[in-house]
Amino acid sequence: MSKPRVRFAPSPTGYLHIGGARTALFNWLWARKLGGTFILRIEDTDQARSTDESVQIILDGMRWLGLDYDEGPGVGGPHGPYYQMQRLALYREFADKLVAEGKAYRCYATKEELDRLRKEAEAKKQQFFYPHLWRDKGPADWVEGAPYVVRFKTPLSGETVFDDMVFGPIRAPHDTIQDFVLLRSDGVPLYNFGAVIDDYTMGVNLVGRGSDHIINTVPQILLYQALGAEVPRFAHLPMMLTPDGKKMSKRVADQQGIDVPVDNYRSKGWLPDAVLNYIARFGWASGDQEYFTRAELIEKFDWAHCGNKDGRYDKKKAWWVSGQHLRATADAALAAAVVPFLAARGVTVAADDARLLGAIPLVKPRAETLVDVADQTVYFFTDGVDFDEKAAAKFLVAESVGALEGLVEVLSEASDWSVEGLHHRVEAWLAASGREIKQVAQPARVALTGRAASPGLFEVMSVLGKEVSLDRLRAAARKASVTA
Repeated sequence: MSKPRVRFAPSPTGYLHIGGARTALFNWLWARKLGGTFILRIEDTDQARSTDESVQIILDGMRWLGLDYDEGPGVGGPHGPYYQMQRLALYREFADKLVAEGKAYRCYATKEELDRLRKEAEAKKQQFFYPHLWRDKGPADWVEGAPYVVRFKTPLSGETVFDDMVFGPIRAPHDTIQDFVLLRSDGVPLYNFGAVIDDYTMGVNLVGRGSDHIINTVPQILLYQALGAEVPRFAHLPMMLTPDGKKMSKRVADQQGIDVPVDNYRSKGWLPDAVLNYIARFGWASGDQEYFTRAELIEKFDWAHCGNKDGRYDKKKAWWVSGQHLRATADAALAAAVVPFLAARGVTVAADDARLLGAIPLVKPRAETLVDVADQTVYFFTDGVDFDEKAAAKFLVAESVGALEGLVEVLSEASDWSVEGLHHRVEAWLAASGREIKQVAQPARVALTGRAASPGLFEVMSVLGKEVSLDRLRAAARKASVTA
């Protein structure tokens, strides 16, 4: 079997959709598993909505996800250019060839003429079907200088059957397919024609895409046959739906708290491998395994274990997957990844800062995203403490002044500022003073972090260091005294 040549061909009309990323992922996995070629092609024929900004969003999203491509924008390749609007001459060449061979034809029917026929069909409560106005006409009938489209001569009888790698055998009678337009009067191809010419000339031998494209497959197969070209394999993927089973549009998903643009996952602190892991499970399975590394996805992915049932987004599972990947990430890598999120909170800190490297393992068990890590470590790097009002009102009160001042006194003499050293010294002080840890721990926690929930008290002090810890305990004691 020849090595796979697969592609991802998004339209740059907005954000990179999470469903599109899933399509890209499955094709990328297959190429990487079998040593094939993964192509990125930009289908920018919708000039009214395509923008350079959207192209950049796609490129940035692919780069962030780590879905590197072997041919495409910025990379080049033997079958470029990789933007459809830069390939118009190629589409014209193939369209003219099909016309010359009698497999397509020029249609000079005007918009007004077709609108009239469409209204007549509607009046009769019939579905409009192009009535072959120019199907049997040739060069002698062409209208000099008049605009025209190029239509395909769809067979009038018979059917096409193809074996989809996910859905199995699919068939379509030819009499249900209109003579579809290949090339508009401005020379821009419609989807089916542009996709076929590009896939054919780029040597794509497997087309993996969403199941919403099944309707396009038979017309495309007819085009391949008309070109005398080998038909690629097709693998259509089940749809990603919202939790209540609706199409995952941004508007509907936003209402249900689901993120559709890939960039949202990046800004909310997901790790790229966590995103890939979660979307891989939409339509594909490997036993009961839920957590996958990138290497495992490459090793285990195949089309045979893709299901054909649409999947619903599960927010609880999504956050679980995110948390699993975060906790599996090395502390140093996590520290580097969280630096931009701390910067967004006004904290400038180096990835190799000892405080950050010390804080990371303390917060990982409770974090699901880099945003969580940043929120749970920010107080390690601020000059003072930003107190949670409820926590301060509850714990920094008159009754806690003595405990805080006593803690300052006993810790001021400490020479061992390790977790074990702090624990031993405080335990001895508690026993000697007749206090219980619950009388000290929460006021001290709020004093050091500003919040009622944090990692262990001694772990926090060890990372903060002696000087900062004592300064914060003294400040909290003063605050409690004033409150009293």
